[in-house]
Amino acid sequence: MIEIKKKDKCCGCYGCANICPKACISMKVDNEGFWYPNVDIYKCINCDLCVNVCPVINSMKNNNVEIKAFACKNTDENVRFKSSSGGVFSLLCEYVIKLGGVVFGASYDENFDVIHTFAKKLEECEQFRGSKYVQSKIGDTYKQAKKFLEEGKIVLFSGTQCQIKGLNLYLIKKYVNLITVDVVCHGVPSPKVFKKYKDSLITRYNGEIKDIRFRDKGKGWREFSFISEFDNGKVYSKTLKEDIYMKGFLSDLYLRPSCYSCTAKNYRSGSDLSLADYWGVEHIHPEFYDDKGVSLITINSQKGLEIFRIISNNMEILETDLDYVISHNPALIKSVKYNRKRVKFFKEIEKRKFEDALTITLKCSTFKKIKNKINYEILKIINNSK
Repeated sequence: MIEIKKKDKCCGCYGCANICPKACISMKVDNEGFWYPNVDIYKCINCDLCVNVCPVINSMKNNNVEIKAFACKNTDENVRFKSSSGGVFSLLCEYVIKLGGVVFGASYDENFDVIHTFAKKLEECEQFRGSKYVQSKIGDTYKQAKKFLEEGKIVLFSGTQCQIKGLNLYLIKKYVNLITVDVVCHGVPSPKVFKKYKDSLITRYNGEIKDIRFRDKGKGWREFSFISEFDNGKVYSKTLKEDIYMKGFLSDLYLRPSCYSCTAKNYRSGSDLSLADYWGVEHIHPEFYDDKGVSLITINSQKGLEIFRIISNNMEILETDLDYVISHNPALIKSVKYNRKRVKFFKEIEKRKFEDALTITLKCSTFKKIKNKINYEILKIINNSK
C-alpha cells in the first residue's frame, strides 16, 4: 500500500490510482489545489503495485543512447505561429494520426480546467497546441493509453517529465508502438490558483471565457502575451511581463511542492523525445532566429531518432550543442528553487482575491529586497569611513 511519508515529493501523476486492481485509490485535492492519492485501507489487498509504479520511489533505466539536440522550425508558418515555439509537436501528431494512431496531451475542458485526453483525428489534436501553465489532470489516461497499445495502435503520449515517467512505470513493459514526448517543464502551478485567476477575469470583464492562450505570438515569440477572450466580445491581453498570473508563475510561488525537487529531470523520465523552447538560440545560431518560435528537441532513444528522421522532411533543422542548450534551458536538468514566500501566498489566497493575494506577497518580497539594499549601502558607507 502506498503511503505518502513525504507529501512534498508526490508529483500527482495518478499512476497508483490507475494501476490499483481494486480501485481503492482515489485522488483527492488538498487545500492548495493539488491531487494526492487517498487509499481505502478496507479494500486494499497489499499487492504493492502502486508502490512499484510510483515515479518518486522508482527510477527509469537509461535509454543508453547519446543525447542529441536540434533547433527546429515547422516549415508551415501558419502552424508555427499558432504553436508555442516551433510547431514540432504538430508534426508528431500528423505522423501518428496518419498511421491510425492516437495522441494524448493536455487540453481544456468546458470550464477551461486543464485535463489530459486523447485525439484520433488530426483536427482534434489542435486542442493540445499551445502551452498551458497549470498542472493537468491525468485521470485514467494511463489506462486508456494501455488499452490502445494492447489493441496494436500507435500511441503518442505527451506530458510533463513526471507524467511521462509515471506512464512508463505504470506500463511496466516497453511497447514498440508507444512514442513518449516530455515537455520540458518549469514547474506546474496549482489548478486552484488558476481557477481563482479565471474567476477574477470573469468578474472584471463580466463575461464567460471562450478562449485562453498563454503564449500568443501577436507581439513575438519572446514577448508573448496571455490572452483571454470572452463571450461578450471583450479581450484581456497582457504580455509576459505585465500579466500578474505569469509574474507569480515565474516567481515560483504556486508550483506543486514536488516541482522543487523533481525526480524526472535530467533525462530520467524515459521519454523518446523532449520538447522545449530554444531560448538563447539567437546567440549561437543567429541565422536561425526570427522571433516566430524555435523548438528545441532532444533525442533520448533510438526510437526517438527514427521518428525524428521521419518528420524532419517538414522542418528546418540544425544540430546544436547540448551543453549550450542546457546553460540556456536549465529546466532540462534542474528543478526550480523554492520560493520562501510560497507559504505566505497560500495563506493569503485563502482569504483574498487572486490579485490581492499575489500583490501582497510580491510587495513583501520587493520591500525585503529594498531593505536589504539599503542595509548593504549603509554598511558600505560605514566601511568606507573607517
